Amino acid sequence: MASNIIEFFGYSPHDSSEVAAQARAGRHCPFLNRQCVKTLSDGEISGACTLKPKNGGPVICCPIRLYAGNYEVLRDIARVAFGAVVPLLPANRITEDSGECVVVFGKGWGKELRLPSRGHSGSYFVDWVLARVSATGVLIDFVAVEVQSIDTTGNYRGEREAYLLNQPFPGRSTAGFNWENVNKRIVPQLIYKGHVLRQEPLCQKGLFFVCTTPVYQKIGERLGGGLRSYPIQPGSLTIMWYDIGPDVPAGQQRELVAMGHFTTTIDQVALAFTAPSNLPPAQVYENAIRESLRRR
Repeated sequence: MASNIIEFFGYSPHDSSEVAAQARAGRHCPFLNRQCVKTLSDGEISGACTLKPKNGGPVICCPIRLYAGNYEVLRDIARVAFGAVVPLLPANRITEDSGECVVVFGKGWGKELRLPSRGHSGSYFVDWVLARVSATGVLIDFVAVEVQSIDTTGNYRGEREAYLLNQPFPGRSTAGFNWENVNKRIVPQLIYKGHVLRQEPLCQKGLFFVCTTPVYQKIGERLGGGLRSYPIQPGSLTIMWYDIGPDVPAGQQRELVAMGHFTTTIDQVALAFTAPSNLPPAQVYENAIRESLRRR
């Protein structure tokens, strides 16, 4: 699939402003406010936040892009899960005077949870845990959060190198998107981790999944588009999807826009994932074999 980079170190790759040029020169990620952590296969810093295929809208390819606005997605989740507006605090900054708050456990927020390992039989670790704590320091309830963009296939190295040299790039890269990961990895992990969290008495709001609009659409296609809507509850899955906003003037970053959220149950997802729906036509293998034999 042909595509082009449309966000590079947080800005348009054609942005000639000083702030954009400095971000490229320093390999700086404005969403983390430090060096970009997305790398290519050889360890070189990527810098590509968002790609746009020839036919279709922008596709965020770096999960860090979803943390724009100083992790505004976490505040969105806290509002949906806990209702009342309470401050989000890193776990290592909680004191006796913190009052009621939502404690954030996750990378870059001071402390990650230490969970027992399952060895090589599978992982139930999540990207984030938001724990609501009372003014007296008592754990009230918590939610777990997974964040996912989409991995790329093909190559955009030549385009990347041109932009680092402040040169135009004619044509398109060969980069595409690994949508098969929705089937092989994303949905199975959501089902498994959702079942794990259902065992937790204080996980009353289930699992939250933050993704991009194209990933949400692909999940809907894979599951047949017939998931029922449920209230947030133990064993529920709430999907929240985001997209980037329209073009902005030089020196500015495109806004990250909340496009919607939808809650169902892990059981509904598991049933849809294994149900014989959304299948190809009957005899698809036979017809392919016959066609191949005719071409001999």
